[in-house]
Amino acid sequence: MTSAERIDPPERRAVQQVRIVPLTGPVFQALADGDLTAANAMSPVLLPPLFVDPASRYVWRMRVRQLAEDPANAEWVNGVIWCERQQVAVGHAGYHGPPDPSGMVEIGYTVDPAFRRRGYARAALEALLQRAAREAQVRTARVSIRPDNVASYRLASQYGFVKVGEEWDDEDGLEIVYEVTVQHP
Repeated sequence: MTSAERIDPPERRAVQQVRIVPLTGPVFQALADGDLTAANAMSPVLLPPLFVDPASRYVWRMRVRQLAEDPANAEWVNGVIWCERQQVAVGHAGYHGPPDPSGMVEIGYTVDPAFRRRGYARAALEALLQRAAREAQVRTARVSIRPDNVASYRLASQYGFVKVGEEWDDEDGLEIVYEVTVQHP
C-alpha cells in the first residue's frame, strides 16, 4: 500500500481544496488578545470571528508561549484553513508542535460552524497527514477527540486512526487519543 492510498483513498478524497496558511507570532498574539482587527492587519488572509472565540483564544495563547520558547515551532503550529475555491478562511488547523523524540505529531483542527459538514475538516486532516508523510522524522500522527465529538471520531477512523488511550485536557476535559502510523513515500 502506498502512502497516497493510506492517506488519501480515492473513495474518501476531499471535495474541498484547502491549504493551511501559516500565521506569525504577532498574529497569534493579537488573536490571543482577542484583537481581530489587529490580527487581520497582519494576517496574509482575512480571519473570521471564530479566531477570537474563547476556545480559539486558548489555542493562540498556547502558540504564543510555544513561539516564545522556540521560534522554530512556527512552521509546525496552527494556520488558517483556507478554501481555495471560495477564497475564505473556514477554520484553523495544524500540529500541536514539531515531532516529539519518538516522531509523533498531534493534529488539531477547528472548522467554523458556518462551514461544517462540507468536507473542510476532511480536507484539512488530509493536508496535515500528507505533510506528515513528507517529513522523514514523523512516524506517528495523533488526534485527541472528546467522546461526544462523533463526527471527528468518524473522520479519523476513516484514515486508520485507532484508540491508544485517554487523557485529560484542561480546556476540553476527557479526550480519547487516537494514532495512526505515518506511511512515507
